[in-house]
Parts: sequence; structure tokens; C-alpha cells
Amino acid sequence: MKVTINDEEASVSGLREQVVPGVSQAPEFVAGYWTRKGNSGLSLVVFDSEDAAESASGRVRSTAPEGVTVDDVEVREVVANA
Repeated sequence: MKVTINDEEASVSGLREQVVPGVSQAPEFVAGYWTRKGNSGLSLVVFDSEDAAESASGRVRSTAPEGVTVDDVEVREVVANA
């Protein structure tokens, strides 16, 4: 997911208090990483199945924290990891 951070303080608070706990409770959740550079955020969340990832991606825009605009959401296959 790619986001624009409009309010850094509100977005970090919402991320830590709402988004991360909510996503980590989603079915088949494996791991999540939320990063930022300036006012741009990029996250990668891994699920056990494509169906679980698709389901979660459908909820992203409605659960974005205050101070964040969701720019893009993609579901991709993990082909390798280390």
C-alpha cells in the first residue's frame, strides 16, 4: 500500500493504536511492515493466502487512520524471501 501522510502526528498515532493491532488480528496474517519517507508511506503486509490478502485489501481505504490518504493498494504473490 502507498499512502500520503497529511498529518504526521495523527497518522503515527492511528497506525500504532488502530491499524497495526487491527491488521495483526486479521485471518492468516503473517507479518507487516510500515515505512515512511517524508510525507510518503509504504507498507507491506504478508498473509498466508491470496484470498486473505484480497479480503484485507478491500478494507484498507475504510480503515486508514486520520491524517492519511490511501494512494494505491496492490495484492502481489510472494515468490521468495530471506
